[in-house]
Amino acid sequence: MARKVITVALNGVTGRMGYRQHLVRSLLAIREQGGIRLEDGSRLYPEPILVGRTAERLRAIAERHGLDRWTTSLDEVLSDPSVDVYFDTQVTSAREVALMQAIEAGKHVYTEKPVAGTLDGALRLARAAKAAGITHGVVHDKLFLPGILKLNRLLGSGFFGRVLSVRLEFGYWVFEGDEIPAQRPSWNYRAEAGGGIVLDMFPHWQYLLTDLFGPVSAVYARTATHIPRRWDESGTPYDATADDAAYAVLEFASGAFASVNSSWAVRVNRRELLELQVDGTAGSAVSGLRDCAVQHRVSTPLPVWNPDLPDPIEYQALWSDVPDNMAFDNGFKAEWELFLKCASEGRPFAWDLFEGAKGVQLADLALRSSAEGRRLEVPPLAV
Repeated sequence: MARKVITVALNGVTGRMGYRQHLVRSLLAIREQGGIRLEDGSRLYPEPILVGRTAERLRAIAERHGLDRWTTSLDEVLSDPSVDVYFDTQVTSAREVALMQAIEAGKHVYTEKPVAGTLDGALRLARAAKAAGITHGVVHDKLFLPGILKLNRLLGSGFFGRVLSVRLEFGYWVFEGDEIPAQRPSWNYRAEAGGGIVLDMFPHWQYLLTDLFGPVSAVYARTATHIPRRWDESGTPYDATADDAAYAVLEFASGAFASVNSSWAVRVNRRELLELQVDGTAGSAVSGLRDCAVQHRVSTPLPVWNPDLPDPIEYQALWSDVPDNMAFDNGFKAEWELFLKCASEGRPFAWDLFEGAKGVQLADLALRSSAEGRRLEVPPLAV
């Protein structure tokens, strides 16, 4: 069977997400399965080149996985005509410049979020990519998670009737770093380094909620820095200058509403770190990353508010789990396969840089809404 090689330069692969999800669980997993089957029967086989700032760490990863090519020079990679795709999973503050270099070099580009620190920067990238005629895409991994796939199937079947509201709860306690090391990097809590939960997570919420429930028409948000003092990787205290929590109400063009709570200063009392409850006229569902539970109208109990007596209803027992009646692949890997197919054939990718710019737009509007203390409408982007 014919094999077609597509060479992918991964910048930022020494980071947790870049290494675990994008290199090991996506590109290397695709290689182990023998590539991606194309319509002509051939197999598309990704060839990674590792890019980063620290030679020792790159060399160690390459040796661990039997890879031949790594470099600390982005210019070297982008000037190499054998490189087909540039992928960026660096810190946010470094992403826009590197992506623009790759676009100007004529490479297909695929990137983590946010695509840039500002909406103007995100639109510059999207317009440059369009003018260059390359395939460009943004990681929208949560659309490919088992719980979200189950939820999408329920929506497609009409299970909910008319969707009334969505409640999105996300977050966990990120330790301050003094007694117990923080499980997130310190730059996440420095606004000057591109940190903040709004810029980090609202691009996720934009594509997730829009793909499921349609366009977001307005937003009202309040942000907070609940933990003002943290300790970095070396144990040095620093002042947190970025938001670590955000509380928002989103309005959909359909008339539905979403309450969206995101926090790195909350303790988890739910089945998963991310949960969405969707309530409709005919039924409701609670979806996480993997699980999805439902309650139909015919199974809905009749609660009566009486604070003087114990509540006799076991509410959670009246929900049913949607079964795993299909095979679920790694969400990052599933989207990588779609993107690499498009890039190999020079086709547009559904979740492109313009879609990525919409995520930055929602984050920007949420920050503005909090600063100005008012509801803001979401205008259409001029592409």
